[in-house]
Amino acid sequence: MPVKRERSASPSPSADIFRSESVEEQKSVFIAAFSHSIPHKALQALPEFASATHRMAAWRKRSRQRTLLKDSKILYDLGYDDDGEKWAGSRLQNVLVDLDIEGSIVVARWYGGQMIGPVRFTHIENTAKEAIRNYQAGAAAAQKEQEIKRQKKEEADARAGMEDNLRERDYSIFTLRKLLADKTAKLEDKDVEPPTPQKLTDYGSMSMETLQRVDKARDATIAYVLKQIDKVDEELKLVDALEQSTDDSWQDAPEQPDATDAPRTPV
Repeated sequence: MPVKRERSASPSPSADIFRSESVEEQKSVFIAAFSHSIPHKALQALPEFASATHRMAAWRKRSRQRTLLKDSKILYDLGYDDDGEKWAGSRLQNVLVDLDIEGSIVVARWYGGQMIGPVRFTHIENTAKEAIRNYQAGAAAAQKEQEIKRQKKEEADARAGMEDNLRERDYSIFTLRKLLADKTAKLEDKDVEPPTPQKLTDYGSMSMETLQRVDKARDATIAYVLKQIDKVDEELKLVDALEQSTDDSWQDAPEQPDATDAPRTPV
């Protein structure tokens, strides 16, 4: 009496299993399951396939070996399991090769009591292709979702960086204006007026387009204040130079005799 082959333990529910619709032919039913990462034995052990008459499988995995040619090509480890349905496993292997897909495919068949001939291979191949296409569609959707998430993260990071940059510029503008006020007061010989408290701007409520416009405005403001500071500095240098010149002229002037010290002419 032949001993039934032991199956691997059933895999836990996974999003990496993609199935086909069931196909029925004269009470025989076919369903395929494909996975990019789960081994074929684990797919064969799926609870939903426990009552199946056959669990035909094939697998195609990237090999660690490489060719010795200059342009090394990828090699694949291939295999199949007919599970009592002769030639079915090799046909499933051809499906994997033709579609250039890596992973494991299992097609379960529940025998309906009637021989259906070669059409069984058509159903085996078509359900396998459907399961693989469902995987490809899901992979494409997942990749698109990841791209959207990456793009949103980049936009959020760019926005956060822009907001931080604007807050730093606001502080720089406040500091520069205070410096300009101090220099202007010195130039005009006035007391320095206390600076107006800095009002925080709510950048979080602004759109990215508005933030970019504000960023350009802050650049213009900083440039203007720096220009004013340079102007006041030049005027302060001029005042210092005039004062120094005046002091030097007083120091260099010859001493004039006092009128009371002049000699008197005798009468």
